[in-house]
Amino acid sequence: MEVNILIGGAAGQGMETIMNLLGKALVREGFGLIYTKDYMSRVRGGHNFSRLRIAPGSPWTTIESADVLVALNEETYHFHQGNLSPSGRVIYDPELFNLPEGENRAVPVEMKRLAEESGGRVMANTVAVGALLVLLGLETQAVEELLKDTFAGKDGVAEKNIKALKAGYDTAARSCSACFDLPPKNEGSKRLFIDGNQVLGMGALASGCRFLSAYPMTPSTGIMNYLAGKTPEYPVVVEQAEDEIAAINMALGASYAGVRAMTCTSGGGFSLMVEGVSLAGMTETPLVIVVAMRPGPATGLPTRTEQADLEFVLHSGHGEFPRAVLSATSHEDAFYRLNKAFELADRYQTPVFFLSDQNFADTHRSVEPYDFSRLAYNRHLAEAGDVEKPYKRYRITESGISPRALPGQFENEVVLVDSDEHDENGNIIEDASTRRAMVEKRMRKQKALAEEMDEPDLYGDPHPEVLLIGWGSTYGVIREAVDALAALGTKAAMLHFSDLWPLPQKRLSGLLAEVEKSYCIENNARGQLSALIRRETGLLIGGSILKYDGRPFLPREIVEEVQNDL
Repeated sequence: MEVNILIGGAAGQGMETIMNLLGKALVREGFGLIYTKDYMSRVRGGHNFSRLRIAPGSPWTTIESADVLVALNEETYHFHQGNLSPSGRVIYDPELFNLPEGENRAVPVEMKRLAEESGGRVMANTVAVGALLVLLGLETQAVEELLKDTFAGKDGVAEKNIKALKAGYDTAARSCSACFDLPPKNEGSKRLFIDGNQVLGMGALASGCRFLSAYPMTPSTGIMNYLAGKTPEYPVVVEQAEDEIAAINMALGASYAGVRAMTCTSGGGFSLMVEGVSLAGMTETPLVIVVAMRPGPATGLPTRTEQADLEFVLHSGHGEFPRAVLSATSHEDAFYRLNKAFELADRYQTPVFFLSDQNFADTHRSVEPYDFSRLAYNRHLAEAGDVEKPYKRYRITESGISPRALPGQFENEVVLVDSDEHDENGNIIEDASTRRAMVEKRMRKQKALAEEMDEPDLYGDPHPEVLLIGWGSTYGVIREAVDALAALGTKAAMLHFSDLWPLPQKRLSGLLAEVEKSYCIENNARGQLSALIRRETGLLIGGSILKYDGRPFLPREIVEEVQNDL
């Protein structure tokens, strides 16, 4: 039992307002949901749409079919009428356009007129929320409380919006009231309604990040916005740099001075950061870098999704030095995994990359509140009694990890770092033997990093015939595809990577030897994870299911590809 809603219109018509109001109200009422956006890279105009799925628990992905279509313009109806279920409903404004003759699913609501009568045309989206509530058989109270919270301190604005909400509710009720059966509510604790960028912003703050420098670039900007909004309450500094070169160098400076630091960007901005990545590698300065992927090359599709920067991140920065690469898979996991990124960066004194993408960044889900007791906070700084004197910032050790002290931490000791090759003290060198010793010292950390990587998550049949392999934000859609294949009688399982480098290999090697069919599912054109697995293990995955049109996978697409090959 579930209900699927699609809202479409032109940029600037308030689709996000509708979905946020409705989504927050539904979560407060106890329902599980997911909400995704498909939008163009323009301020106004163009066709944008959003999907919201209400299903038991918290659904993992949205689907194509719609039970309710909110058409804010005529274009939306023509684009999406084929996705509307036979028993569905179309909410539209009959003063703006008419539906074709014979369309018996119409719910006419004069959104523009009702908004103007309530106090302003801008409230047409609030009228639409009222219409949706009555179709779902819900009262307006939860949304009224949200409007009061949102517009607190703005004289009369909340009251006008509540009037518009009720007008939409009463008008739609003439056509259809409680038209759909909602799934059971989630019992127990209250849930969060949160998007991927907010998850990462919260995770960074909870992990002790106290400095973020970045240059705005879709789809990473939401992380910066979240942390900037917390500066009045928490001791975190957020700096909008003049460009990405400055952003990574500021973050490195903050980390060198002693605070946990992060920068975030997308592929185009990361291109400017790679010299700073090498600087972090040579100076052995901890740094977390979030790369939120979008289609390239160059400007590409700024508001779409892709997984094409894995190889870029793996090989970014000139020279050889250790690194770790983690990724955002689900809203539940990403909060804790970003904490792991900070811990690894501090422990191994190296850059740690965290891959996200537009699909993850802009998707809202209802999730259980996070357990902050699961978070770690270990700075791995040198202690005065344990440090051999004189202090050497790059002392050669068996593990490759040198004792890290902050400038001024030890009396009469100097913390000397250098971007040139250096000796244990940090002084510039040119001789071959010291160069070899320092490269080997740094690279010894990579072996220990490999032990820190989590094996990929296994979901589905423990002895599958079909194995679907993925990474990053494809977690939810592959999981639902496994369930759909199982319902069709196919013994299927998912092996999904959150930690990507150093590549975990144990679980993968065992499963690939057992299955008849295996597929690597990726939002890129070259199968980058599949190629990485082949390079590192010699193992061949049977097939690839690739999508690179800027849109995320749908469960149907994966199921059809697998079935066509069986």
